[in-house]
Amino acid sequence: MNENLPIPAYFIITFFISRLKSSINKSKAWTALNHQPNTLRHDPEALTLASSDYGNMVKEIPAAVLEPSSINGVVHLISYAYNNSAPFQIAARGQGHSVRGQAMAKNGVVIDMSALRRNRKTPGIVVSRRWTTGEFYADVGGEQLWIDVLNATLAYGVTPVSWTDYLYITVGGTLSNGGISGQSFRYGPQVSNVVEMDVVTGKGNMVTCSPKRNSELFHAVLGGLGQFGIIARARIALEPAPTRVKWVRMLYSNFSAFTKDQERLISLNGRKQTNALNYLEGLVLLHHGSPDSWRSSFFPPSDHPRIISLANQNSVIYCLEVVKYYDDHTQSTIDKELEVLLEGLDYESGFKFEKDVTYVEFLNRVRNGELKLKSKGLWDVPHPWLNLFVPRSRILDFESGVFKDIVLRRNVTRGPILIYPMNRSKWDDRNSTVIPDEEVFYTIGFLHSSGFDDWKKFEEQNQEILEYCGKSGIEIKQYLPHYKTQTQWIQHFGSKWTTFRDNKFKFDPKHILSPGQNIFNS
Repeated sequence: MNENLPIPAYFIITFFISRLKSSINKSKAWTALNHQPNTLRHDPEALTLASSDYGNMVKEIPAAVLEPSSINGVVHLISYAYNNSAPFQIAARGQGHSVRGQAMAKNGVVIDMSALRRNRKTPGIVVSRRWTTGEFYADVGGEQLWIDVLNATLAYGVTPVSWTDYLYITVGGTLSNGGISGQSFRYGPQVSNVVEMDVVTGKGNMVTCSPKRNSELFHAVLGGLGQFGIIARARIALEPAPTRVKWVRMLYSNFSAFTKDQERLISLNGRKQTNALNYLEGLVLLHHGSPDSWRSSFFPPSDHPRIISLANQNSVIYCLEVVKYYDDHTQSTIDKELEVLLEGLDYESGFKFEKDVTYVEFLNRVRNGELKLKSKGLWDVPHPWLNLFVPRSRILDFESGVFKDIVLRRNVTRGPILIYPMNRSKWDDRNSTVIPDEEVFYTIGFLHSSGFDDWKKFEEQNQEILEYCGKSGIEIKQYLPHYKTQTQWIQHFGSKWTTFRDNKFKFDPKHILSPGQNIFNS
C-alpha cells in the first residue's frame, strides 16, 4: 500500500500517538499546516532515503519525512513541534551530503528540502542589482543547488566568488558549515559572502537577518551546523564573471618548499588585486596511488609513468594546484600575469602541467568523476572522511607524523588527500565557524572511499591521526566536525562555546533542530 497521506491524517493518527505518545494540540500552526498540500511520508522508500547519507556509515530511521510544498510548510511544522506539549526533533536534509548522520532525525521528522525545488511556485534564484552602487546579488532559496546558482548568475554575466569543490549540494547546507575551497584564501569561505538571510528559527519564526538586523541570529546561523534555524533564503554577493581559466599543477618532493610556495602565493589575497591567483589548493600523492583521482583527471596519461616514478622515489609527493581567471579583456595578458605569479617557485623541474578550460568546466570539475563512479556502481559506498584545520606553525610536524608515518605505515588510504592554506582575516569571527587562532592555517581533507566491509580501518586511521595531534599538542579544529560527547563539543568551540550555547537557548530552546549533530542531545 502506498502510504503517502496528507499531513493531518497520518500526523494525528500515527506520529503523535504511536511515536511520541503525546496529546494532540491543534494550534494555529497546525491549522495552517492542515491547509497546505504538504505530504508526510512514512513509506519504506522515503524513510530509507532519509536514514542514510553520503557517508554510508550511519543509519537513523525517522518517523516520517516531510515534503513541503512551500517554506510555509516548514514554518508551520517547526511551530507545531515547538508549541506541542511533547516537542519532536526535526532535521533539514538537502542533498544528504553529510558523512556521519548530521542531517538525520531518529524517530523525528526529516524535511526533504529538495521538495521545495520541485514544488516552488516562484523562482528559487533571483538576481538583482542595487542601482545606487551597481552591485549585483542573488537571493537564493536554501534548498537550491550551487550549480543552479552558477548557471542563473552567469546569465547576467556575474557569479559568486567563493565555492565548494562540488556544486551539487545546497546553499543552506554549505552555509550551515562554512563552505570552503581553493578560493577561500582570497574571498573567504562562503559564509563570508552572505549579506542577508531569511531563517526559520527553532521556535517556528521566520526572521530576516543581516549584520545590522537581527545580527545575533545572522552570525549564529552561518557555520552554526543547523542548530539555530533553517535557511529559507540567502542573499549572496556577486561579482563580474570570467569566461576562462588557466589551470596549473606543479609537483614537489620537498614539503617545506611546497608549503613555503603556497604561503607566498596566498599572501597576495586582496579581493580586487589583479596580480593575485583566484584559486589555490594542494594534493598529497602517495607512491601506491594513481596521479589522478576520481575528482580530477588532470595529468596527461603519457606523463603518468614519470610522475609515478617520482612518487616511488619519495614515497610521498605534493601537488600545488593554482588557477587564474581571465576573459576577453585580459586574454592577451593572462600568460604574462601567470608567469610573474609563478616565477621563482621551487617545484620539481619538468613537472609543471597546464590546462586552459572554461570557467564552468573548472568549477564543475568534480561532476565528471562523480558520474563515472555512478556508472560503475562505485558512488554509494562508505566515505569515512576526516577534514581538519591545522595551524601553520605545526604543519611540518603534521607532515612528519601523519603523511610520512601514519598514512604510509597503515597503507590503507584510498581517495584524494587535500592540503591548502587559508587566511584567518578572510573569516568573520562573529560567525559560528571555528578555526585555528593563527593568521595562516591549513585545511587537510582525507576523502576516503571504502567498501562496506572495511570502512572501520579507515576510521581507525582517522582516530590515530586525531590522537597523534592531541598528544603532540597540535591544536587542530575539525571541519564538518563529528563528536560523541558534549564535552568534546565544548573543547571544539573553545571560547565560542558560551555564545553558541546561549544562542541555542535563544533560538531553539527546546532543542528541536538538527539532532544528528549530537551537540545538545549527547
